[in-house]
Amino acid sequence: MMYFADNSRGKTYAKDPAVVFFGGRYLMYYSVPPWWDGRPNDGWIIGVAESSDLDNWTKLTDLPRFTELEKNGFCAPGAIVLDGKVHLFYQTYGNGAKDAICHAVSDDGIHFTPDATNPVFHPTGEWTCGRAIDADVIPFRGRLWLYVATRDPLMEIQKLAVASAALDSDFSRQTWRQECDDSILQPELPWEQKCIEAPALCEHDGKLYLFYGGAYNNCPQQIGCAVSDDAVHWKRVSDSPVLPCGEPGSWNSSESGHPFAFTAPDGTQHLFYQGNNDGGKSWYLSRKLIRWESGLPCFDLP
Repeated sequence: MMYFADNSRGKTYAKDPAVVFFGGRYLMYYSVPPWWDGRPNDGWIIGVAESSDLDNWTKLTDLPRFTELEKNGFCAPGAIVLDGKVHLFYQTYGNGAKDAICHAVSDDGIHFTPDATNPVFHPTGEWTCGRAIDADVIPFRGRLWLYVATRDPLMEIQKLAVASAALDSDFSRQTWRQECDDSILQPELPWEQKCIEAPALCEHDGKLYLFYGGAYNNCPQQIGCAVSDDAVHWKRVSDSPVLPCGEPGSWNSSESGHPFAFTAPDGTQHLFYQGNNDGGKSWYLSRKLIRWESGLPCFDLP
């Protein structure tokens, strides 16, 4: 079973995975924490690791801050390969309600050129504070759909928004169209508490499935799922988490959270996610195979 953590900053700590197959290898982008020792320009950054088998990962590098937009931090990447290039959608961090989604492109998966129009998207309307984090994208019916987490105007309730752009566009700011005038999914069930975040998309039998983290970190966060025929209107597949946190004493007893759905070249689908058992003092990334039974995602537990 996969357990990966980044120890480069003196902690066992990696969050927010996103995985692609590119250049004959798997690449994983993930969030690396600050040093938290008072040094200037400290903040979250994005790390890159590689693998040949989806289980054993070796860190390659940290991505540099591209512009002043990332000065306070950048993290929670979403990644996709389109037309032979890696497209990275990531959030700025440390700016409160002003955090937004940025876009960068790479020919080798390591060196990225940021979009000159960054940030490319944040939601608007009286229902949202305007913040956008936790980006994920998926092609569907000729468009690239961008899912993000935002908050209500009081910055208390985390919920989801969606935009889309033509699949043959450059995904710069002017290409995105907000597809809702309200949240597409917000916390309603007791276990979701005040948070639905980290949308993670995959397609199965012509429908879109959206995995999400319900409840804030370590409350505990657990993973739910919803399904859609049109990319905008969503229905939960269950009132319970499809991937709960672990039993007491297990590696993920404090949470199973922040999923990313990955479809491998052989067609198998995998859910990457984060977890820990110490209330967030450490974070590991792991992976489970997604099995489908009667249109529902299933996982072997524990």
